[in-house]
Amino acid sequence: MLNRPAIASMSIGRPGIHSLPEKLRQAANYGFQGIELFYEDLEYLAHTHHDGSIIAAARHTRQICDSLSLEIVNLQPFSFYEGLLDRAEHDRMVTDKLSLWFSLVRILGTDLIQIPSNFLPPDPVSGAPRTTGELDVIVSDLRKVADLGLKQSPPVRFAYESLCWGTHVSTWEECWAIVQLVNRSNFGICLDTFNIAGRIYADPESPTGKTPNAEAALEVSISRLIRTIDPAKVFFVQVVDAERLPIPLVKGHPFYHEQQPARMSWSRNARLFAFEEDRGGYLPIIDVARAFVATGFQGWWSLELFSRTLADPDPRTPQRHAKRGIESYLKLENALQLSDHLSSVRQHRL
Repeated sequence: MLNRPAIASMSIGRPGIHSLPEKLRQAANYGFQGIELFYEDLEYLAHTHHDGSIIAAARHTRQICDSLSLEIVNLQPFSFYEGLLDRAEHDRMVTDKLSLWFSLVRILGTDLIQIPSNFLPPDPVSGAPRTTGELDVIVSDLRKVADLGLKQSPPVRFAYESLCWGTHVSTWEECWAIVQLVNRSNFGICLDTFNIAGRIYADPESPTGKTPNAEAALEVSISRLIRTIDPAKVFFVQVVDAERLPIPLVKGHPFYHEQQPARMSWSRNARLFAFEEDRGGYLPIIDVARAFVATGFQGWWSLELFSRTLADPDPRTPQRHAKRGIESYLKLENALQLSDHLSSVRQHRL
C-alpha cells in the first residue's frame, strides 16, 4: 500500500499513562491508516487486561485494529541485539525473545520487525563495554535473524534503523552499508528524518543547536542518499522534527541524564511533528523527506513521536497528538506532492 500515513503508538517509555485502545481509536478517528506497534504498549496491555499474557494482548490489539481498519505496519523495537559481547545473552535473544516476536507478528498480521542500532550502555558496575563495533560480528548477528525470518511462514522482514545516538551505528550511511553486507531479501532499512538530521545537522549540546558546517554536511549526505539507496530495500520511512533547545543539553539542563547520550535525551523529550516551527521545530526534515521521494520510495510514511508532552495525564492527550499528527501529514503530503507521486507510480505500473 503506497504512501499511506502511519503513526507510531505514542507511549514508549511511559506505558499506562494512556491506554493502547484509546490511542488506537484516536489514530483511526483522525484518518491514520496504520500504526507502528511498540512492544512496551503490548506488554502493558498484557499486564493490565490479560493476566500477563502477551499473546492474549496481541490478539486483543489485532481485534481492535481490525475493527478500526488500522493496519499494523510493524512491531518494534527489537533492541540491544546486534554486537553483544555476552554471546549467551545473544543466544537468549534469538532462542527466546525472537521466537516470541515471530509468534506475535503472525497474530498481529504484520510481517515486519524493526531493529534500532544498538545503544546498550556500559556495564553499570564495572563500566566495561557490552557491545562491539566489529563489523563482522554485527553483520553476522543481523544475518542470523534475517535467515530465521526467511524460515517463517509467511517470511518475516526486518528494518534496521540507525539511531543518531547509536554506539557503533549512528548514520544512515553506516546502516545502509550493513544492510548491503547482510544481503538478505527480507533485511532492509528504515529511514528517519529525525535520526538523519539529528546526527548530521543537529547537536543539542551546542549553543547553536547545530553541528559545524551543518547545512553543507546535510546537503552532501542527502545527495549521496538519493544516488545510493535502493528503494526496494527501504521498508518504511519516519518523518518528524525536534525542538531547538534554548540552552545546550549539558549537565544542569532539565533533560540531562548522565547515563544517556545528549541526542537520546533530546529525542525522548523534544520531538515534534513536521511543520511545527511555532513549537520550536528547526530541523530541515522536508529536505530529507524530499530525498526519500527522490529515491523512488513507495511505502509507508510514519510519524514516530516521542515527547514529554505525551506524559500529560489529561485524557485528551492522545486526541491532541493524533490531531497534530494528521495535520502534519497532510501538509507533508502537499509539500512533497505525495498524491501526484502515487498516481505516477500507479500509471507506470499500468
